[in-house]
Amino acid sequence: MMHVNVQNERRGTQQNSPGQKLLSLIGAKSFYEWANLRQGPYVVVSGSALMVSDGYVPFVFSSDGNLTSQSFGEVIMATQPSQTPSLRFGQVVIGPPGSGKTTYCRGMQEFLSHLGRKVVVVNMDPANEGLPYPCVVDISELVTLDDVMEGLKLGPNGGLLYCMEYLEANLDWLETKLEEHSDCYFLFDCPGQVELYTHQNSVKNIFAQLAKWNFRLTAVHLVDSHYCADPAKFISVLCTSLSTMLHVELPHVNVLSKMDLIEQYGKLAFNLDFYTDVMDLTYLLDHLAADPFFRKFLKLNEKLAGVIQDYGLVSFVPLNVQDRESMTQVLRTVDKANGYCFGNLEERNLQAMMSAAVGADFQFTATLGVQERYVEDGEKTVEEEVMDL
Repeated sequence: MMHVNVQNERRGTQQNSPGQKLLSLIGAKSFYEWANLRQGPYVVVSGSALMVSDGYVPFVFSSDGNLTSQSFGEVIMATQPSQTPSLRFGQVVIGPPGSGKTTYCRGMQEFLSHLGRKVVVVNMDPANEGLPYPCVVDISELVTLDDVMEGLKLGPNGGLLYCMEYLEANLDWLETKLEEHSDCYFLFDCPGQVELYTHQNSVKNIFAQLAKWNFRLTAVHLVDSHYCADPAKFISVLCTSLSTMLHVELPHVNVLSKMDLIEQYGKLAFNLDFYTDVMDLTYLLDHLAADPFFRKFLKLNEKLAGVIQDYGLVSFVPLNVQDRESMTQVLRTVDKANGYCFGNLEERNLQAMMSAAVGADFQFTATLGVQERYVEDGEKTVEEEVMDL
């Protein structure tokens, strides 16, 4: 152990001493100044106490009189205050093409702004042109789908995969852009190619890196509600949703979008809660068996339905972007998934906290209200339709 007198160092009489070398690396003119900057009585170095006082400052030096690199590294780490980045919450909006992701981002941005949240939108789709909302980060500043298709002679699907891989390789650009809005709520408008969320890993890796940057995100997976009118398409939607949930590895909320158009292509065979809660799919299989084309694929459909029900993960929240109650229900579900509702970032009331804590009865009531508004009553009841089967 070698003791360095603070007053001698302040006079600067030992220009080449180990203490002076340490001071030049730390950036302080004297140990006295460094002690004032440190603002702490002591720090522990290699099990020994590094005393910061008005008298002597003991350091650990090697036998040749130089400060050991290990001790210096520990001193520097001890003198730097640890800064934990603040939590940032948001949504990553995903789903097939045409499911309403951009419209959802615009509607949710306006809805959150009216609630008093400071919200920003990040465009992650390099093929998204003519954005209907102002975005603070636009991937087109980094790469565009048209440039990739023209320069690399790729098609739309291959070009979009390349764009996501290019963004993954330039995450420092994205981090710099996002740091300018650290106190905001984020909406990430993502591409609509299904393979990005079921097979390819670029988007998954980007989401994982966002989590390392202290983002608390919820994946909002949008699906057209009119698929409920076709049993075969609805089973395909369930398989896609389940595969996306398992691949993306984020808190997940499945949303049936465009509820005002749910019966545009046909009547629903069952009540709306059958589709939102994904009840016994054997009833859908009976509907498929009545179709001569799907009758020969009955065993395959039974296996697919069995996989979906064995996991028991998929359920849906109905949404009409133009309906305030519908948007409120989706937002509550998302806030519960990423933990935003349990924080103190905005004023809470007892009703909001209770709806996040329980929510099952409220969900059923909300679904019933949506059905009354958008689903016409059929001439036959569900029991009568089952008896007909």
